Amino acid sequence: MSCSRACFFFRAVLLFVFAVLFAPDSARATIGYSVSIAQPEQHSFRVTMSIPNVKEECVVQLPAWNATYQIRDFAQRIQDVRARDGAGATLPLEKLDKQTWRIRGRGKVTVEYSSFWDEPGPFSSQLNSSHAFINLALILFYVPARRAEDVRIDFADVPANWAIGLALRPGETSSTFLAASYDALADAPVEISEFQQFRFAAHGGGRDFTVRVVVHGDNWSQAQLSEVLRKIVVTGTDLMRDAPFEEFLFIYHFGAAASGAGGGMEHANSTAIHVGAAGNAAGVSAHEFFHLWNVKRVRPRSLEPVDYTRENWTRALWFAEGVTSTFANYILLRSGLWTRRQFLDDLAQQLTELESRPAHRWKSVEEASLDAWFEKYALYRRSDFSISYYNKGQILGVLLDILMRDASDNRAGLDDLMRALNENFAKRGRTYEDTADIRATAEKLAGKHLGDFFARYVSGTAELPAREMLAHAGLRLETEALTRADFGFITGHGPDGLVVATQVESGSAAEQAGLRLGDILLEVNGGAFPRNAERWLREHHPGETVKLRIRRNGAEREVSLTLGRRQESVYTMEEDANAGEKQRRIRESLLRGVGYR
Repeated sequence: MSCSRACFFFRAVLLFVFAVLFAPDSARATIGYSVSIAQPEQHSFRVTMSIPNVKEECVVQLPAWNATYQIRDFAQRIQDVRARDGAGATLPLEKLDKQTWRIRGRGKVTVEYSSFWDEPGPFSSQLNSSHAFINLALILFYVPARRAEDVRIDFADVPANWAIGLALRPGETSSTFLAASYDALADAPVEISEFQQFRFAAHGGGRDFTVRVVVHGDNWSQAQLSEVLRKIVVTGTDLMRDAPFEEFLFIYHFGAAASGAGGGMEHANSTAIHVGAAGNAAGVSAHEFFHLWNVKRVRPRSLEPVDYTRENWTRALWFAEGVTSTFANYILLRSGLWTRRQFLDDLAQQLTELESRPAHRWKSVEEASLDAWFEKYALYRRSDFSISYYNKGQILGVLLDILMRDASDNRAGLDDLMRALNENFAKRGRTYEDTADIRATAEKLAGKHLGDFFARYVSGTAELPAREMLAHAGLRLETEALTRADFGFITGHGPDGLVVATQVESGSAAEQAGLRLGDILLEVNGGAFPRNAERWLREHHPGETVKLRIRRNGAEREVSLTLGRRQESVYTMEEDANAGEKQRRIRESLLRGVGYR
């Protein structure tokens, strides 16, 4: 080959390589999805998946779980799966197990199917005449060996007056979006509707960023919601001294749009939240926003890599979820959204709740983390079978904070622990070794061996020394005997975020009124049933008649009952006016946060 021909050939190859490497995302041969919402009356998403560069065959799967630690078998909702080649010819398709299909073909393979969803809530998906809300992992197949490849998604048949809200890079059209992998795509919930939205600029964690808010629903104030969210995001990013995003998206469903569902779900750069009343959004918003670090970036090794086909067992949910609740309350307090009184009352209530569950005497918070996968069962949610890793984890977060501050003469606390985990693990692309790395990091900061604390109260079931530990922060814990109003049933939350009766007391007014185990509680006295029933009951009295709206087997009905009474011992908490100088410093640092020593 002559030099001129060789040089020409080399330049041609080089140009081809550069064209491939630096082609725009939209021009590359990527796995693509098209999601049609043309059938809202049938609640049916029609999905078309395009898979390039297939050799001889490919396998596709649908996750068995996502959004909650529960196997929910999303494949049960799949209908009419078909496969064809690039020329449109039908390809052989074989189902291998409950969630896996094998397709024989070469080149470009297209898979089409329908997915039925009509469940409200941040952990589910729903398509109806008013909107589409999608957790994409619930409806999108993936190729197991190609999860790390770039993907693109397009939403089809969107009504002209509807918009699309999600936290992904835009593609070449207003309905096309791009992600670096299937996992990144699955971590971006979508709201498609005639929603209202607004943005605001903020500064926190040493940088400027934007917050986008999408709202489907009614009875909310942009001015009030904007003020609440600004305080949360600025306080949270300042606490962490970090803002790992350019824009963060809050998706809300308020009022009737929440359809009785409640709660929130964290995602990499967004969150989806359902609450009956916009005025109750602050707590769940603070919790889900702090997940931006804890769980989404500061991540336990036991949750990686995600196995969509089976349980990912972890002992770390007490920290990933419970300590996130600790920080959510710190954010509410330090931002001024809560008073000290509210913070102390909530902490006292958490202690009361823990001790009211007989299972706390034998089930550790690490074991409760492992058993999260049982929470879809009503029996397991009973107080004699389980404890909440949210509840005990939140308490442990405060106690560990005090322990670290006491050991270090208030030079280090839980804020420093979370920032250290962020610097040493998240920012270095590393996962942490569950409780072991939490303990090691806390010990390094506190300058003290903390093995006894973790062995007795995290891995073990010893009674928490809450009274004496809180005293180190100038807080006084007391008990008080009260007569309380009582529903006659105990509530929990189902996988869709709905409030469910998990236990109906024998002989109670609730049982006599016909309430049953597993009934979904939608309303009380015309308002949304509270996610925290104990708080609601504190504002009511024995002997009051209340009207409940419940759902059983898909049918709604009203139930009237008279509130009963129960005697109980509850915790109360006060600031100790006689606390010593060190205890007062610890208390002020705990309550006031960043920059206070």
